[in-house]
Amino acid sequence: MISYFASHYTIIMVMIGTFLVGATAAGIGVFAVLRRQSLLGDAISHAALPGIALMFMYSMSTNPFVLLFGGGIAGCIGAFLVLLITRTTTLKQDALLGIILSVFFGFGVVLKTVIQKKGLANQALLGKFFFGNASTLSSFDIFAIAVMAFFIFCIIFLFWKEFFLISFDPEFAHANGYRVFILEVVLTITTVFAIVIGLHTVGVLLMSALLIAPAAAARQWVSSVSALFWLAIFFGSLACVAGSLISSYVEHLPTGPTIVVCMSLIVIVTFMFAPVRTTGRGEL
Repeated sequence: MISYFASHYTIIMVMIGTFLVGATAAGIGVFAVLRRQSLLGDAISHAALPGIALMFMYSMSTNPFVLLFGGGIAGCIGAFLVLLITRTTTLKQDALLGIILSVFFGFGVVLKTVIQKKGLANQALLGKFFFGNASTLSSFDIFAIAVMAFFIFCIIFLFWKEFFLISFDPEFAHANGYRVFILEVVLTITTVFAIVIGLHTVGVLLMSALLIAPAAAARQWVSSVSALFWLAIFFGSLACVAGSLISSYVEHLPTGPTIVVCMSLIVIVTFMFAPVRTTGRGEL
């Protein structure tokens, strides 16, 4: 086994990259689960697609980070629309998330079709953002993902108390002088960053599973918020490493979908054998 990995540098890079993506997505996904905003990750990841397509049409660049920058801007716009419309209308958040998801994704598919009909060079690169392409991760990609993951975890630990407070009881946080809206913006932007760094690895269509499933599974095993956070990170990392290993052994097996299948198996085992059951908003 050691000799196998020593002679397969690409596999090692893929494992490290997916490990970082899984840990980061699972960590920030805990707050989405506690706030009952599971569709938020799906909406942001799908909202990133038109940004990626527009950035490609504007720059004609094949650099994944240039395209992901456009995806990040589009994701932030979608997330801010959710926050703004939720606060200014009576529309329920789940309905709004569904609308944002459908509109942005539909716009992205239209742009992708336009690019294909124009026959632009390197247009096949856009297809890799649907299901990810972890096998193309380079050492520079790993470094960039590690830097972003470090930044995201710094934000989480810096606002640890505040994030959990607005997740459990935003009204209480507001009554105690916390700027709830500002904290929600910071949390949302951090979520966008976590999703964007995973698009190249897992893809637009599957990133939401990596964001939500680890926290949903971990919540069935523990009754402590700190334990929930670390167990979710463990589940997310485990699924990513296992999926990377399996896809490296089986020829023509895509890494992103394999990771999601591994995460799904963890969730199934959890709901079959976990001793803890949860009820209510923000309750463990």
